[in-house]
Amino acid sequence: MPSDLPYAADAEVSLSRDELNVLRTQYVKEEPFVTIQTKFNYAWGLVKSNRREEQALGVRLLTEIFRDAPERRRECLYYLALGNFKLGNHVEAKRYNDLLLDREPNNMQARSLNKLIDDKVAKDGLVGLAIIGGAVAVGSVLVGSLLRGSARRR
Repeated sequence: MPSDLPYAADAEVSLSRDELNVLRTQYVKEEPFVTIQTKFNYAWGLVKSNRREEQALGVRLLTEIFRDAPERRRECLYYLALGNFKLGNHVEAKRYNDLLLDREPNNMQARSLNKLIDDKVAKDGLVGLAIIGGAVAVGSVLVGSLLRGSARRR
C-alpha cells in the first residue's frame, strides 16, 4: 500500500508495541471512567496498527466518541476514514473522509486519503470486472459445450 503522497503516511506507519501499550495502559487505568482524550489517543494508536482486530477496536472507540461527544467529531473524522479504509470498508471510509473534506477542503491528509480510497476502489472494481469477465467466459464455454453435445446426440 505504499504511496508517494506525503500526507498519507498514517495509512502505512504503525506505532511500536511499546508505544501502543503505553496508550492501552492509560486507557485501562482510567476504566470505567475513561476521559475522551485518553479514549481518542488509544483509538488513534489502534487505527494505526497493522493488526486488523486492533484497527476494528480503534474504529469502534472512535465511533463512540463521534456519537457521544459532538465537540470532538471533527478530529474523529480522519481517523474513522483511515480506520475504515484499512479495514477495507471503502464506502464508510469515503463517507467519513467526504464529511471532513466538506468542512476542510484543503486538508492535505484528507485529500491524500481520498486519492488512496479512490485508487483502491478503482483497482478493486477492475479486479471484480476481471473475475466477472472470466466467469462469463467459462460459463459461455460450458454452455457451448453442452449445446454442441446435445446437438450431436440428435
